Amino acid sequence: MAAEQTLQWWRRPAVVAALCVAAALATVVLHGWRTDLPAAVLLAVVGVVLAVEDLADHRLPNALLAPTAVALTLLLTCAALVTGAWADLARAGVAALVCGAGYLALALLRPTGLGMGDVKLGALLGAWLGWLGWGAVLAGTLVGFVAGGAVGLLLIASGRATRSTAIAFGPWLLLGAAVASVVTVRAGPVLGL
Repeated sequence: MAAEQTLQWWRRPAVVAALCVAAALATVVLHGWRTDLPAAVLLAVVGVVLAVEDLADHRLPNALLAPTAVALTLLLTCAALVTGAWADLARAGVAALVCGAGYLALALLRPTGLGMGDVKLGALLGAWLGWLGWGAVLAGTLVGFVAGGAVGLLLIASGRATRSTAIAFGPWLLLGAAVASVVTVRAGPVLGL
């Protein structure tokens, strides 16, 4: 009981479950009924759990990332089987490799910046965004970095962090992917994305 009392309110199982349900419902509404909807819902729900874990403990556990990667691969393969979107599936694989390699390079250049969990999450989100298109990959990556950087600057400006303070980056990667997904699915056909 004492452990639960010290647990931040946003980490309580009931709150996380409610956030997962809200994310799933928002995804259904914003993403619409498409063959890749199950993959989008999976990422929305897992994204909530990953964001909470990263914000609380600065970790993105392999125990969650690995099965999500397998499930995403299976769901996108099923979507390709139904629609014949094999080029989209191939692009998803290439985007996962490109994003994973890019994040790995950044992590190796500045080990105190990105962690290996961020690298793996970047590859996972790269696969999803790659399925949607190269514009989504670019937009998702850009929004994630801008959001993470803005939050870091705000924390530094408010005195709640310094340049050396570790800031969870996973939530911002997830936010970038979510924004890029919605924009691509909803406005993509109009904008030619």
